[in-house]
Amino acid sequence: MSASRPALPSRLPAVVILVFILFSAGILAGCGDKPAAGPAAGTPPPPAEVAVVTIAPTRLALTTELPGRLEASRVAQVRARVPGIVLKRTFEEGSNVKAGQVLFRIDPASLQATFSSTQASVAKAEANVAQAALKVQRYKPLVDTNAISKQEYDDALTAQKQASADLATATASRQSAGLNLGYATVTAPIAGRIGRAQVTEGALVGQGEATPLATVQQVDPIYVNLTQSSTEVLRLRRALSSGKLQAAGENAARVTLVTEDGQAYPQPGRLLFSDLTVDESSGAVSLRAEFPNPGRMLLPGMYVRARLEQAVNEAALTVPQQAIQRTNDGASVMVVGADNKVAARPVKADASQGNLAIVTSGLKPGERVIVEGLQKAKPGATVKPVQWAGANGVPTPAATAGVANAGTAATPKPQSN
Repeated sequence: MSASRPALPSRLPAVVILVFILFSAGILAGCGDKPAAGPAAGTPPPPAEVAVVTIAPTRLALTTELPGRLEASRVAQVRARVPGIVLKRTFEEGSNVKAGQVLFRIDPASLQATFSSTQASVAKAEANVAQAALKVQRYKPLVDTNAISKQEYDDALTAQKQASADLATATASRQSAGLNLGYATVTAPIAGRIGRAQVTEGALVGQGEATPLATVQQVDPIYVNLTQSSTEVLRLRRALSSGKLQAAGENAARVTLVTEDGQAYPQPGRLLFSDLTVDESSGAVSLRAEFPNPGRMLLPGMYVRARLEQAVNEAALTVPQQAIQRTNDGASVMVVGADNKVAARPVKADASQGNLAIVTSGLKPGERVIVEGLQKAKPGATVKPVQWAGANGVPTPAATAGVANAGTAATPKPQSN
């Protein structure tokens, strides 16, 4: 016998009937549903995986990157040392010249005339010297026999000395005239590359001043003048004197160069000297390095950056730059303990070497520092540490943090993680 549904009054409003139907359908649907199977309540998620490096001390050459300008190792300004008209230019502008090579010829006519006049003066003075010597020679036996007075003999001796002095004066004048005549042929004082000519044929030069004619510069080798903050110099010297660092070499530190376009110059240079005074206006110390320049790639006046190896840290502790978190309170890293729990650790890392930050305090050898996955590692959380694969995807050894000569020293920048 089928169950009968209670009959609804025929005159009930339509809204009441609709509500009754929906209520009945909901009860039936609820009776047919069953709860879905799932994980047991309260099961913790698996620990997050993070990439870490293990801190290990290593020998690290400390490199400082300094700004500088290139300068020719030798510069000679070719000038007109005698007055005259330029007759000919005998060199090609921008070419290499040798020491003693003829560059200009100045009209020597007046200089030749002066030289000839001085030669005549020398000949006249020589004749006077010979005449005075003969007179003294004749008077000597006469004065011994009192045939002439002593005064006459003394006058002859004085005339001989005056003639010798006149000869010396004439000889010096001839030598000066000869030099001036030689200056009419202008030669290169040094070997190097000559620039543009500053005068042309027909120009009057040397009239009252030494007129510039051209400039010769020797650019192989070439100098780079550098400036380093006196504060950095003091910090470096204190570290050297305390034994924390070792000197890279006395006036023999290795220097590499980065040109204006960011490319590394292929040939290394050497440090020549460091100035003993500090520039009062800039508070910097001047240094000079020397670089070979056989291909004339480096030109005087170029702006460059020099990487100077000034000291060596025998037990440096470094971490990748991306592991450092910087805030207004200072720098810190995330360290994974023996129980795989994360802890924040304040560190001091004021210097860097390429993509590595040099940590001077806050870390010890053997500790594991998180490099990747910092957004998943909160202090106190348990993580699953794996060895960091490095920037190139190649697994790094435990001492990945200590790579000597990693690059340039620069102020570390905050890393966004």
